Amino acid sequence: MTQASATPQIVDWSAAAQIAARLAAPGPRADRDELDALVAGLRSAAGDAVGHVLETTRMTPAVPVPDGAGLSPVAVVDRATWARANTQSMSVMTDGIGAVVAEISRSATSAGAQMAGAAEIGAVLALLSGRVLGQFDPYSGSGRLLLVAPNVLQAERALEVPVADFRLWVCLHEQTHALQFAAAPWLSEHLSGRTRGLVTGMARTSAELAKARFDRKIATIGRSVLDALRGEGGTIMDGMLTHEQKAELADITAVMALLEGHADVMMDAVGPRVVPSVRRIRAKFERRRDGEGRSTFDVVVQKLLGMEAKLAQYRDGAAFVRTVERAVGREGLNAVWAGPENLPSAREIADARAWVRRVHG
Repeated sequence: MTQASATPQIVDWSAAAQIAARLAAPGPRADRDELDALVAGLRSAAGDAVGHVLETTRMTPAVPVPDGAGLSPVAVVDRATWARANTQSMSVMTDGIGAVVAEISRSATSAGAQMAGAAEIGAVLALLSGRVLGQFDPYSGSGRLLLVAPNVLQAERALEVPVADFRLWVCLHEQTHALQFAAAPWLSEHLSGRTRGLVTGMARTSAELAKARFDRKIATIGRSVLDALRGEGGTIMDGMLTHEQKAELADITAVMALLEGHADVMMDAVGPRVVPSVRRIRAKFERRRDGEGRSTFDVVVQKLLGMEAKLAQYRDGAAFVRTVERAVGREGLNAVWAGPENLPSAREIADARAWVRRVHG
């Protein structure tokens, strides 16, 4: 969107989508038959995963799922499409922030600043597009599940694992995310509202601190939106956050850690009966996450994109889930989805027994 839009925007999201799609690498080569089999295999795995996830998590969608139906629409996409989809989600998440900017600075964000933000976000999404296997997007209407075909193909080739097992394993993780939002229909608005409030507050704080230099800060705010959407913070954001905003970001990050850790634990909990090579896949995948064999360039990129913080989310969240399950069982853990008041705080993600005491007494 441009400055001429009825609603002021902090970033030209249309330009960001175009930049991200143009910069995204196409991925590994494959012949048509292999690609067709990949797409069909992912669609089949996404459907098969639903029943296993419902059984393993013991969670129930707020709206019953008819037999044979999915928890959400599934799209098998390339990297460029994934990147474009994320600019759409970010546009939704930042809706209204441009009006705050215009109110404080007495003018809408300049076209130059909008394009600067678009260039930065587009470049970041292009890099991330080569690393994401799948993603459940709860911010697009009723939600949708995106499976990034070239990345799945690249990973299963690198890991040398059974392709049917790996595709189902990936889909188990993403369908667990879909179930989280289906079982807790309040969760999407809760997260988007908190994130939007945080980023709006950051915009207001930044503008009030330096109105004259606001345009130069807009690109940084745009990048911070991406970080906040992933529940991450870093040096780019640190100088812009008040004490209260840092605390709010920590609590948003705690919820993100819960979502990721829960999905990680559940995708393995289906066991070898469903995914025969699950233990081998997990062991190889963890070595891949830990960066075995990474180049110096990859290490630098991961640091710049905050991906190390993302990996910490998986581990912190998984540790929380396992500790809670040992204390009160899987049904006791599922109390976390009952309402916003039952979500863990930043302190409780690190001390799961504190959450158990607060929620279960």
